[in-house]
Amino acid sequence: MNQIRCFLLISMVVVSALVSGCGYQLTGPITQTLIAEQKLWVPFISNESISPTAQTVLRRALYDECHALRGLVPANSMQDADLTMKGRVVSYSSSALSYSSLDRAREYRLTVEVELELFKKGQTSPIWKGLLQASKAYPANANLSLQHDAEESALNAVGRIIAHKLISATEQNY
Repeated sequence: MNQIRCFLLISMVVVSALVSGCGYQLTGPITQTLIAEQKLWVPFISNESISPTAQTVLRRALYDECHALRGLVPANSMQDADLTMKGRVVSYSSSALSYSSLDRAREYRLTVEVELELFKKGQTSPIWKGLLQASKAYPANANLSLQHDAEESALNAVGRIIAHKLISATEQNY
């Protein structure tokens, strides 16, 4: 009787371990991995938003973060590139996030949504395509110049967040 209980207990532990899984998953194929020293070309990103600078900030963030995180280097031209990115700023919005007791905005949230495609040299279908969104809170200020600086700083942070999401999504093959 003791042996049966021991067998049942061990069986239940083994089955529950198999059913629950360990949480590990296989990543995308090696062809999806961004490799150091690959050349990246990010041409002009179209901008359908109200921001006159969003596409420029995003383009710079994509180059900077891809280099810092994966060692990609900017290509001199599209013909010289191993990877080419196409993009479009779909939306840019800033809205009040919190208010003071005097009903004045204390904090804003900047949200940017971007559609991106990443192509490998010589391929017509993208290795990754999708819509990425990022938000960042920034403080309100009565001085419009300081308010604008805070929003620009938030835009820089949003650009970096989008670049991180792109790298992760590309390598995870979502």
